[in-house]
Amino acid sequence: MSLSSYPRLRYLLAGTTILFTLFALLRAGFYFGASEVSLREDDAHSILETLGVGLRFDLRLALLLMLPSAFLLILPRWNAQKTPWLRGCLRAWLLAALLTVGLIYIVDFGYYAWLGLRLNASALRFLGDPWISARLVWENYPVVPIAAALLVNVVLFSFLFLRVEKATLDRPPRAQPRWQAVFTILLCTVGGSLGLLGRVSHINPANPVPLRWNDAFLSGNTRVGALGLNPVLFIWDTWRTSSDRYDLAYVREHAEGIAAYLGAPTPVPTTGEELPVFAREIPVQPHRLSLQKPPNVVFIMLESLGGSVTGMHGNPLDPTPNLDALARRSWFLRNFYVPVTGTAKTVWASITGIPDVTRSESATRNPLLLPQHTILNAFREHDKLYAIGGSAGWANMSALIKSSVAEMSLHEEGEWKSPNINVWGISDLALFREVDVLLRNRSRERPFFAIIQTADNHPPFTIPSDNDGFMVKNLPEEALRQAGFRSNAQYNAVRLLDHSIGRFIEMAKQSGYYGDTVFVFYGDHNGRIAEIPFKSRAYAELNLESLHVPGLIHFPALISPKVTEEATSLIDLLPTVAGLLGVPYRNTTLGRDIRIPAPEGERAVPVVLREGAFPLIGVVTKTHLLHMNADGTDAGLFAVDANKVENLAAQDPVEFSRLSALARELHESARLMLYSNKIGS
Repeated sequence: MSLSSYPRLRYLLAGTTILFTLFALLRAGFYFGASEVSLREDDAHSILETLGVGLRFDLRLALLLMLPSAFLLILPRWNAQKTPWLRGCLRAWLLAALLTVGLIYIVDFGYYAWLGLRLNASALRFLGDPWISARLVWENYPVVPIAAALLVNVVLFSFLFLRVEKATLDRPPRAQPRWQAVFTILLCTVGGSLGLLGRVSHINPANPVPLRWNDAFLSGNTRVGALGLNPVLFIWDTWRTSSDRYDLAYVREHAEGIAAYLGAPTPVPTTGEELPVFAREIPVQPHRLSLQKPPNVVFIMLESLGGSVTGMHGNPLDPTPNLDALARRSWFLRNFYVPVTGTAKTVWASITGIPDVTRSESATRNPLLLPQHTILNAFREHDKLYAIGGSAGWANMSALIKSSVAEMSLHEEGEWKSPNINVWGISDLALFREVDVLLRNRSRERPFFAIIQTADNHPPFTIPSDNDGFMVKNLPEEALRQAGFRSNAQYNAVRLLDHSIGRFIEMAKQSGYYGDTVFVFYGDHNGRIAEIPFKSRAYAELNLESLHVPGLIHFPALISPKVTEEATSLIDLLPTVAGLLGVPYRNTTLGRDIRIPAPEGERAVPVVLREGAFPLIGVVTKTHLLHMNADGTDAGLFAVDANKVENLAAQDPVEFSRLSALARELHESARLMLYSNKIGS
């Protein structure tokens, strides 16, 4: 059989080959230029197997993009081979497809460089803040050269398709026997179907299961799994998946276990759509501090500051001397985690006490979830203020702050005297100066509760000219890599944040409120890292590095230096500070006072290790991480300090069973609490 007898078939095969080759080259570019795995240092078998999965996804996408062309070519009388205007439609489709797919790949590379995640439908939430998102892209990426490169490549590949078109469709077909035509069509149909299916073995004819996104994550290593995804297909997979709100039946069934974890009464059985509420009234605690009057409280959110980039957690470059010095004089929470990555998600969890387990957008963007009950309102004697150098409208955070916290004064972009330095507003140092003036000039008759949200340790890593003597350091690339930094810009941004914290503590002392203020420092998630040679392999490969952050409670007047080794969470901060200050409160969420012994024994805190429509959930303790898919499948137990990622479920079945139950119970409870914790729900 000669393919020259079938010009339309030759065109479709050539077009599929061109697209598949393009996607394979882009996959190679992602592996060498963006991913953080290598055959030299990681499990070569898992990497090669995952890349094989990825290539099958690439073939599927190539075939899908050629299907409209096939339709235009197989029409019996008027088709793209014979009809000029249909030929024009064929060219227009391929041009649009090349532009769209090229743009998606570019965004995917940038998204992974920024967040360590392949592009998925949850990224559409950034379209809710188009102006800020556009400025973010403009300030962080060479937009003009990238756009020019995209257009040049689209032109080149369009020209290549025109050459293929001339070599195939412009040549007349030769007559062939009917049986040969039927055989050719049948062969192409079977081959194309297998290509779309993504499998050639273990196929059940009655229910052929296609290759799915989760096949890329069979190794258990999230960084390796990222190699196997195709961004175009993954956007579709995550967009079309149901975003059901919560599993009410599951929470009802496991209400007793959830209540035991929270130290709450088991809620009265509910019916219909009525939601169970795990409410408990927390009285003044016996471990409260001996206070003459209520102290001030200052929460400081440290943008993109993970544990691995701080000296207190072993970074060899000593980039955070000021925070490290504070840690030595504070209550240091060594194994402190945020429930999920993302600034808006951290703001949500810190104020509400609920992990933001939404699957398509951050909870702050959902008007149906506001206002929320928060323990902040139990601090009735405190004046409350929230300060951010840029706009609190980003991700609609201002809606949560204003609607949920009574009499909270919000200070943001437009109010500050200092000039903006980038898309995130004024510099952190300028923000601390202006907040210091606000706090210094307040009436001393009432204490204050201030939340300060920093932003400098974030792309574009701007170093302000007015920085109180901060000196930029540039280190060799190998030294940065050994310490987990991707660039000198990131290294200096961490140093600048630490420098600003040091200056703020000096300001507080000079202004007279340092001695009677409880300072709480916490990272909101880790920034993008390269490798972490000084940490265990499991720490990075299981994605704990993105959630493990510094946690300090600093009040030298009454809190002696100490270290808590048990796992603790961002959602525990408000209950813990309320307990220290002797503030009674009503708690209806997952946060717990760290000073109260955990009912489950070794303290376990909930985490989300992969976001989106197919989340990877878990709980982490001082020694172990249990992770599973959100539906409870593919559960594994791992030692967090191991240099080999090994599932220990069979070796420790008791711990595996305990943590497996907790992981899903807490995740489904958090999903439900997003709605049950709404005021007036």
